[in-house]
Amino acid sequence: MKKTSPFWSLWGWPIAMAVLSATGLVTALVSDAWGDWWSWVGLGVPVAVMGWFAWPRRSAGTGAATPH
Repeated sequence: MKKTSPFWSLWGWPIAMAVLSATGLVTALVSDAWGDWWSWVGLGVPVAVMGWFAWPRRSAGTGAATPH
């Protein structure tokens, strides 16, 4: 079984979100047609992920919101 590098286990998703955001920004500035669609995806996915993790959750037992 291959062991995952500590670098990639910590920084893998933030780097992926940064690349997605950067390509979405560049595509929105310089492209048209298919680039409009990619810019929506490239900029929308990181915003959706941030919204998902920022949304307050309720714990199962108490009914109170739990901090992250």
